[in-house]
Amino acid sequence: MDGELKQLQADLRRFAEERDWGQFHSPKNLAASLSIEAAEVLEHFQWLTDAQSRALDDAQRKQVGHEIADVLLYLLQLADRLEIDPM
Repeated sequence: MDGELKQLQADLRRFAEERDWGQFHSPKNLAASLSIEAAEVLEHFQWLTDAQSRALDDAQRKQVGHEIADVLLYLLQLADRLEIDPM
């Protein structure tokens, strides 16, 4: 898995470089984006009971999955920018 994460970080770095996004990807901005995306995960559960949160339907699980992916990608970019090995 470690090698896969490093490859994903390299892919993310290349993707951002191709679009000249590096100027916006300071650690502060990446941390803010990570926090915003984590809040978007929480938004899906905001008014659910504990039981409801354990019984998401397929559409809800898919939406939460997209937000979780966003959190993971920003976290990997932040670790990469700070040269921190997340493993």
